[in-house]
Amino acid sequence: MKLRRKSILTFVFLLWGAQMFLYGQNNVVDEVIWVVGDEAILKSDVEKARSMGDKVNGNPYCVIPEQLAIQKLFLHQAAIDSVDVSSSDVNSRVEAQLNEWVMMAGSKEKLEEYRNMTVTQIREDLADQLRDYLCMQEMRNKLTADIKVTPAEVRRYFKDLPEDSLPLIPTQVEVQIITLRPRIPQAEVDRVKEELREYTERVMTGNSSFSTLAIMYSEDPLSARQGGELDYMGRAALEPSFANVAFSLTDPKKVSKIVETEYGFHIIQLVDKRGDKIKVRHILKRPKLAQADIDEALVRLDSIAEDIRSGKFPFEEGALYISDDKDSRNNHGIMTNVKMGEDDYERTSRFEMHELPQEVARVIETMNTGEISKPFTMINSKSQEVCAIVKLKTRIKAHKASMAEDFQVLKDVVLKKKKEEKIKQWIVDKQRSTYIRINENWRDCEFQYPGWIK
Repeated sequence: MKLRRKSILTFVFLLWGAQMFLYGQNNVVDEVIWVVGDEAILKSDVEKARSMGDKVNGNPYCVIPEQLAIQKLFLHQAAIDSVDVSSSDVNSRVEAQLNEWVMMAGSKEKLEEYRNMTVTQIREDLADQLRDYLCMQEMRNKLTADIKVTPAEVRRYFKDLPEDSLPLIPTQVEVQIITLRPRIPQAEVDRVKEELREYTERVMTGNSSFSTLAIMYSEDPLSARQGGELDYMGRAALEPSFANVAFSLTDPKKVSKIVETEYGFHIIQLVDKRGDKIKVRHILKRPKLAQADIDEALVRLDSIAEDIRSGKFPFEEGALYISDDKDSRNNHGIMTNVKMGEDDYERTSRFEMHELPQEVARVIETMNTGEISKPFTMINSKSQEVCAIVKLKTRIKAHKASMAEDFQVLKDVVLKKKKEEKIKQWIVDKQRSTYIRINENWRDCEFQYPGWIK
C-alpha cells in the first residue's frame, strides 16, 4: 500500500524527532538533516558522499547537503517528465570508475579493505549513484535544449573582455594514420570457431546456460559481466552483420550461427523484442595474433613509410589504398576526434594530446610537423591490436582564443554561460514551489542558493 504525501511527511518528522537510532545520549548513528519535498537527506548520506574522496570547495557539511538537495529537485522533475538513462551507459561508466579505483588502490583486495565493502557492494552502490547523476544530467540537458547562441552574441560577449580573461586553447595536433591488421592464420580462425561451436552445443544440450558461458569466456568485458546481455538496441546501433543475424532470431532457447564482425566472432541468443528494438546476449571471441605475424606487418609498414619519405607516393594515397582504418582512409588518413559538445557530438580533426590513443600520443610527442613515424603497435577503437605509422600534419601551439581562429570554442563558452543561468533560475523557482525543511543544527551555512531557508 502506498503512503500518501501527508503520511510520508509525518513519518519523516517522526524520524526527525527521534533522530532514528539512539545508542546513548550523544551517540546518534543517523539522523534526518534535510527534507526536500517527500525526500529525506540523512547524515549518513553526507558521510557517504564525503568518503567518496571528491574535492569539496567549502564546508562539506554545508556544500554536500545542498548538492544532494539540488539532485533531488532534478530527480523529482525527471520522474515527472519520464526522463531515464540506459542500463548499458550506467554499467560502462561503473566499470570504468571501478577500474580506475582498483588501479589507484593497487588491487581489488586493497580497494575492498579501504572501502570496507566487497567489490560487488561497491559496484551496486556506485551504479545507484551514477544512475542518479546521469538522470540528473539528462534532465539538465532537457531544460536547456532550446538555448541557442548567435555569432552576434559571441562577439558582444568577448568584445570588451581583457585578453587575460580569454580562454587558453591547449596545444592541438592533426594526425594522419595508416594501419595494418596482422594476418590471422586460418588455423587460428578455425580454433575460435570450434570454441564457439562447443559453447553452442553446451547450451543446446542443457549442460550450461548461455549467461554462465558469457561470464566465463566472452571477450567483451562490459557485457560479459551481465551474462553477455546487451541493452535494447535498434538495428542502426549494431554492426550490420551482427544486426542481420540478431534480428532474424525468434526462439530465445536457440543460439545463432557464428557471426563475424570487426570485433571478432560471436554467437547470439535472443532475450526479448520490443517494437523495433531487440535485446540479446552474445559471446565474443577474438583470434589471437602470433608475434611472427605482427613482425611481418611492422616490416611491411616500415617499407611503406620509406616509400612515402622518398616521394614514391604521398601519405594520403597510402592511406586510401593500404590502410585498414575505415574511419580515416577515405579522409586522406586524417584521424577524427568525435566528442560531446554543448549541443551534440562534434567531429573535428584537432586533438589535444590526452584525447589521442595513448600509443599515438607517445609517438607524436617528439615528432616535427610533416614527419612520418616508425611503425608501432596499438589497440584500435574495435579493441584490436594493429600496426600503424602516423604523420604529424599540424601542431597548433597553446594560445589565447581568438574570434578568427577559435570561434567554436568561444561560442561554447557563451552557450555554457547561458545554460548555467537557465539552470540557476530553474533551481530558484523550484525552491519556491517545493517543501523544504532543514535541521536547526545544519542551517548555519552560506548556501549557493539562499532560498532553502524560508
